[in-house]
Amino acid sequence: MSSSVFPIDPNTLTDAIGTRRALVRESARRSLARRRLLGRVAIVLCVVAVAISLTPLVALVAYTTSRGIRALSWGFLTHVPTPPGIPGGGISSAIVGSVIIVGLAVVMAVPVGTMCALFLVERRGRLAGSVRFAADVLTGVPSIALGIFAYAVLVGPGSLIGHFSGLAGSFALAVLMLPIVIRASEAAMRSVPRDLWEAGLALGVRRSRVVRSVVLRGALPGLVTGNLLAVARAVGETAPLFVTVLGSTLLVTNPLQPMGALSLTIFSDGTEAYPAAQQIAWGTAFVLLTLVLLLSVVARVVSARLNRQAR
Repeated sequence: MSSSVFPIDPNTLTDAIGTRRALVRESARRSLARRRLLGRVAIVLCVVAVAISLTPLVALVAYTTSRGIRALSWGFLTHVPTPPGIPGGGISSAIVGSVIIVGLAVVMAVPVGTMCALFLVERRGRLAGSVRFAADVLTGVPSIALGIFAYAVLVGPGSLIGHFSGLAGSFALAVLMLPIVIRASEAAMRSVPRDLWEAGLALGVRRSRVVRSVVLRGALPGLVTGNLLAVARAVGETAPLFVTVLGSTLLVTNPLQPMGALSLTIFSDGTEAYPAAQQIAWGTAFVLLTLVLLLSVVARVVSARLNRQAR
C-alpha cells in the first residue's frame, strides 16, 4: 500500500489564514460593540436602581432636617420638657434616658453576644448549629414581640421588677441587639486566619490568651463595626419601650424607674394637637436621625482605621 504526499501551496495557506483572521476580527468587532452597548445599559440600570434606593433616604433626611432644625438650640437640648401647649421645653430628660437605656443594653448584649460568637467559632455540632439558627430567627422577630417578652419577664404582675422601668427597656433592647452582635462578631472572628490560632497554640500559650491577644485583636475592626451598628438599631427603636419604659417628662437617672427616651418623645409630642409639641417632636426626630447617622459613619470610620493599623 503506497502513500503519497500532497504538497500545500504556500499562497493558498496564506490566503486561508488571512481570511480566517479577517473573519475573527470582524466577529470580535461586532461582539465588542454589542458588549459595550450592554455594558452601558447595565451601568444606566445600576445608576437608576441606586437613585431609586436613595430617594427615600434623601427625602426622609431632607424633610426631617427642614422641619426639625428650626427647633434646634442649646436650650432645646438642655431644658426639661414643659407641659403640653407651653412652648420653650426641651428634651434633656429624653436624651439622658436614651443614653442610660441604650448604655445598659450595650452592657448586657455585647459581652454575651461576643462570648456566643466565640463559642460558634470554636465549636461545631448540633448545639452550635442550634444557637446559630436561633440567632438568625431572633433577627427577624418583630421588636414589639421582644418588648412583650420583656414586659412579661420584668414588668408584668409577678415579674422580677413588677413595674415600668428603664432597666426593662434596656433588657428588651439587649435582646434586640443580641443576634446582630452574635452574627457580626462571628463573621469578624472567622476573618482572622486560622493559622494565627494554631501558631499561638503551638507556642504553648493558653487558649484564653490566644483568644484575647490574637483572635479578638485581629477581629477588633469587625467587632467595633457590628456593635456600633447594633447600637444604632437600638437607639431608634420605639415599640419595645412602649411596654417596658412607659416614658417620663422628668429628668430621671435611676434605671429602676420609668424614664424618658427620644423615640417615645417623638411619638407622644407628635400626636399632640399643640404646634409647640409637634415642633419638639420634629426637633427630637432630627436629633435622633443625626445620632443614628453619626453612629453609622463612626462605625465605618473606626473600622477602616483599625483595618489600616492591623495591616
